[in-house]
Amino acid sequence: MKSDSDLVWIVDRAMAQAVQKSGNWLACHPGCSDCCHGPFDITELDSRRLKIGLAALASSDSARAARVQIRAIQALKQTALDHDDPCPALDPENGTCDLYEARPLTCRTFGPPVRCGDAAVGVCELCFHGATDAQIAACEVTVDPDGLESTLLNELGNPPATTVAAALAITKPSPC
Repeated sequence: MKSDSDLVWIVDRAMAQAVQKSGNWLACHPGCSDCCHGPFDITELDSRRLKIGLAALASSDSARAARVQIRAIQALKQTALDHDDPCPALDPENGTCDLYEARPLTCRTFGPPVRCGDAAVGVCELCFHGATDAQIAACEVTVDPDGLESTLLNELGNPPATTVAAALAITKPSPC
């Protein structure tokens, strides 16, 4: 039986292929965090992965984990989330993700041209400057071609989407 770790492996492998195909068209690098702003929906699989990642971070760097959780709680307390608000997992000092290994699939697949099912192909607006549609299409990859994410979510009873802030704010507080 396939699991979330299988899904992550499949997606990461497809993204490695996309990065290789995209080459110099990609502007993504550590510290580039334009895509790490604004609230966006994540699945229960993403939520579980983030919670595991936060627990692992708490074991290795409890102060950093506490800062992530404080940012998540603060984000949830806002009455209206702004599209300019950073993701709670984004370290505001260096612009990198504190939970990178546990990041949601949306975060894993942003940047290069990827296709997931029948959805439109998304490309980061900072990447592929001057590229033609044909050049972008030549770099496209399909992530999760067998629909494993949908299968796993069906097995969970298709729980409703949540956000990074909601997933991390309700996690058991990390010790400091």
